[in-house]
This record gives sequence, structure tokens and C-alpha cells, in this order.
Amino acid sequence: MSDLYPAKANAAHAPRSRRLSYISPAASSAAAPNPSYRRRKGTSPPPPWAAATATVLTSPPKPVEQQETEEHLVDTSVNNATGTRVATARTSRASDAPRQAARSSRPRRRPVTSLQAAFCNALEEAINTFVDPPVLRPSVDPRHVLSANFAPVDELPPTPCPVVRGVIPRCLAGGAYIRNGPNPQHLPRGPHHLFDGDGMLHSLLLPTAPDSDPVLCSRYVQTYKYIVERNAGEPVLPNVFSGFHGLAGMARGAVTAARVLTGQMNPMEGVGLANTSLAVFGGRLYALGESDLPYAVRVDPATGEVTTLGRCDFGGRLSMGMTAHPKKDPITGELFAFRYGPMPPFVTYFRFDPAGNKGADVPIFSVKQPSFLHDFAVTEHYAIFPEIQIVMNPMGMVVGGGSPVGADPGMVPRLGVIPKYAADESEMRWFEVPGFNMMHSVNAWEEAGGDEIVMVAPNILSIEHTLERMELIHASVELVRINLRTGNVTRTPLAAANLDFGVINPSCLGRRNRYGYFGVGDPMPKIGGVAKLDFDRAGHGDCTVARRDFGPGCFAGEPFFVPDDVEGNGDEDDGYVVCYVHDEGTGDNRFVVMDAQSPDLDIVAEVQLPSRVPYGFHGLFVTQAELRSQHQ
Repeated sequence: MSDLYPAKANAAHAPRSRRLSYISPAASSAAAPNPSYRRRKGTSPPPPWAAATATVLTSPPKPVEQQETEEHLVDTSVNNATGTRVATARTSRASDAPRQAARSSRPRRRPVTSLQAAFCNALEEAINTFVDPPVLRPSVDPRHVLSANFAPVDELPPTPCPVVRGVIPRCLAGGAYIRNGPNPQHLPRGPHHLFDGDGMLHSLLLPTAPDSDPVLCSRYVQTYKYIVERNAGEPVLPNVFSGFHGLAGMARGAVTAARVLTGQMNPMEGVGLANTSLAVFGGRLYALGESDLPYAVRVDPATGEVTTLGRCDFGGRLSMGMTAHPKKDPITGELFAFRYGPMPPFVTYFRFDPAGNKGADVPIFSVKQPSFLHDFAVTEHYAIFPEIQIVMNPMGMVVGGGSPVGADPGMVPRLGVIPKYAADESEMRWFEVPGFNMMHSVNAWEEAGGDEIVMVAPNILSIEHTLERMELIHASVELVRINLRTGNVTRTPLAAANLDFGVINPSCLGRRNRYGYFGVGDPMPKIGGVAKLDFDRAGHGDCTVARRDFGPGCFAGEPFFVPDDVEGNGDEDDGYVVCYVHDEGTGDNRFVVMDAQSPDLDIVAEVQLPSRVPYGFHGLFVTQAELRSQHQ
């Protein structure tokens, strides 16, 4: 296609530098839209849980599987004074054999570092050693952040996996479960937050024939950042969530400016990680991260190979970034989304038609100050935006020596309601909701003839810990009712447990529904089980009606609900809940399929994974029909 191009950074396939593992010290193609791309180049026993514009070029990129990548080496240098380079070789397990075999045949070469890059690297090393050593901030110390199953893994080519329990349900056959998450390509030079890792997709293609095996493939999203740093053999772009803090943040900003001026990086090509979630719309699959444009990716429905197609600006109509949580209307096929940032307008709302063509921007100037607007909700006729107590304050880093993003306990959270098809914000209404800090929405709908909006969402009770001490977070799922006629807002807790990462039957989005499935924080961001809530029981005690705990030392990520549209009876909860589960004791990794209607969320099928899948963020199930209809 004439609108597919590689980025400048893809001109050479230089090898990677040293890679470290850390330990803790304690429709049809004719109907396709025409977005603009900047293309980059044995059965085992059941585990415990079973029991209970950038300038463009014109040459085509190499497929991911043909790109040269150097074997990761172990850095033996140690700085015990600062902890900035303490590392160890990753522990070998039998399950790592496919990744190790994929690396064994790669030639070893060392990248050549330019004088300008060497100078910037030396400055960063001085900052990390004398001004802001990670060891002084455990929440961003790579040795802690990237320990255990948060440690990065290598890419895995399509690899067969045995079904070790039960049978894969027919509604899953031919589809793929894909989980996105952070997986840093190189050793961080200094502080590192979990959110700072490069995006990696872990895709499990499920077979159509009962005698065939599922296929797991793990690939990096080939963002501009990933390619620049792959070719440089070392980190180049800054870690946004962990690096810009006080005096050290200003110093790192100066180093970043030097890298831009000396041509080591071009922020106009994008600085995002595409590590948060995925979406399917307009005949394409996208990897998403809110700090950048979407990256189109493709899963081969025959082989399971995952390929990055390119960064997409939809014909020049999308700029800066897009939420990682767009909402696809199950009736109309439209996609609703937004972007946010530190400069007015702080929020901009927009939508895409079913073919993937982007509509006009609707800037929202009534937002009082920039906040961390990670998610929103939609009903049949409205969009709902939260304004929470995590705010952006870049001057706070300069004047007060703090972080450019942090909690503001004096701010009163609000919910903004705007007509779903608004051309401007003239009909936007804001409602104060003291103490309600929503990071993720589950669903929203209208009642009382359209006079009331009902929304279900986890409320982060310890908002000050959201960015730095996630293990201290407690999320309480609440049902929020907004009366558009009187302006009254009421809140009803639905469960006492620490629940987040909620999902519903996708066909119910924006319409009244009854059931939601949530990850049980143990603590966050580890998910120790899945709980099913019945929203119709709101106001009558705990709404938990089913739960499965994975067992001691066993943790998953966000669950995902797949409706049974083959053998089901049409009930809302007739389907399956799926996720990856990791056993920290044995290193065992499985894909688990649970019966969503059973009282204990019974496991009906398990797939033994050939390699470790690190804990990550959000996932998606892509049906066989969606895989087959992907545009190139």
C-alpha cells in the first residue's frame, strides 16, 4: 500500500547492547480506510490455581522475524555504592528453552557509540550516581521494579503450546488472546517505573482443529523509541514516569535536549511506548499507549506471528496522542476516544466511524487543570470524563523540586458529562464527586428515561500511592448515579475487596448490564484471583457472586470476558473469562479459561506456555473473523 512507510531509524539493524535481569535485594481490503503510517521497520501436572511527520522513506521494512537482534549479554559491572548497575544473569528454567534457542544462533556484535552519545551517557551516569541514585527511591529502583515476574523477557517466535487440561471452547477457536505490557529492552541507566517499559505483545493463537496446538508469540511493538534504542544498543529516550523529579529531572531534561540537538532522537517521531492496551477497529489491530499515537500491529491468523505495521496518524487527523482506553460502540461500530496533556485544551474528545476514519476534535476547555485522565466511559448518548486528584504540574518540579505529576489532596474530583455526538463543549456539565478517584471505568448506561447516568468504576482510595507505591493501592468498586435533572450524585460501594481491571461482556458496553469480572489485587498490580460482581445487587451488601483464587504464589493480570456466541444461550454471562497465570514458586505459566457462569469460575481449559509471560497491563481477545479481516 502506498501509505505504508518505514521510519528513518529503521535504516540499520544494529545489535542490542547488554540486557539484564534484576533481582530484588530483599470488512474487505477494498473497504479499508486509508490511515497514514510511519512504518517501523509435554503435559505437566495441574498448578495450584486449578485446584481451588516525521520524515519518511520509501523502502519496505523487514518483517520482525527477519530483523537482526543480538543475544542479550549479562553486565558484570557493579556499583555497590549507588546500585545503578547491580544486576545478575536471568535464572534459566526449562520453560525458557524456546527463547534461549532463538538467541543461540544470533551473532554477537557491539554497537558503536558516537562522541555526542558518549558525552550524554556520561552526564546521565553522573546524575544517576551523585544527584538521584535509584537506590534512594526503592519504588523506582530497577533492582526492585524489575524483579521476579516483572523482569523482562526476550522475544519469542511462534511456538506451539500443549493444551494440558480440558478442551478449548469453540467460541475461542481461531482467535487470539493478546496481552500488552512493559518489557524494557535495555538496562535502565537510572530510576525506572513499571510504566516506563517498552511495549511487548504476548499473543496466543488458539487452534481451529482439536488436534492442533495453540501458538504463543511474544514481540516488541516496534515504536520509534524501540527502534532508536535498538540501533543505538542502549537507552536514548528518557524515562518519563521516573526520571523527571526535582533537580535531577531538570538535569535529565537538559541531557534530553542535548540528544535532540545532536540528532540522537527526534521527539516529533513519537516518544511513546505502546505498552498499555490494544483495540480493534476499522479492520486493524492497534497497540496503544496514551502518550503517543496508536501503532498498527498484525497477528497472522495462520502462523501466529506478530508484526508491527507502523505509527498511525489517520491521514494527519490525529496528533500528539490517544487514550489507551477507547470505547467501541457494539451497536454502531464507532470508536470514541480522547487525548489529554499539560497544555490547554487539557482534554480533547473525538471519535472514529466504523471504517476507522477520524472525526473532528472537540476541545474541552472547561477542565480546570491537567490531570491524569487515564480512562473514561460512554453510554448510548453521553461520554463521561473524570477529573481526579492526580494532576500534572510541570512547574512543581522547577519551583518545588517535586515531580511533574503527583497527587493534589486539596482538589475536589469531578465528573464531566458531554453529549456523545457533541460538536463542541457547550453542553458539557460538571458534577463534583468528593473522594471519587477513578482510574478505570467498567461500564456506564442511562436510566429513568435518560435523566440519570449510572457508572460502575473502581475508586482508588489511596490515590497518593497510585504512581509510586502501587502495592499500597486499594480500589473499591462503586456504582455512581448522576441525576442530570437535579444535579445530585450518589455512590454505592459494591464490594469490600481490592478490585480493579474490571471487564464486562463487550456487547453490553454503554448499555445497562448486570455482571462484571475484576482482578483481585494481592496486592496491586499483582492479581491473585478473579471476582464476579452482580450490579443488580447494589445497595444490598457485597455484590460478589463468584470468585476464583489462583493459589499461593500464583498471580495473573487483567481478566478478559469472551462471550460464547457459538454454543451459548444468549445470557449476558454466558461465556468465558481468560488470562495468563504465573506460578512464582515453580515458574509455571499457563493460559487459563474459566466458565463465567459457574459459582467458582471453574477452569475448563488450560494451555501450558513454553515461556514466562511477565505481569503486564491490559489484554484483548481478537476473534477469528477479526483476525482474517485485518488489513495489511
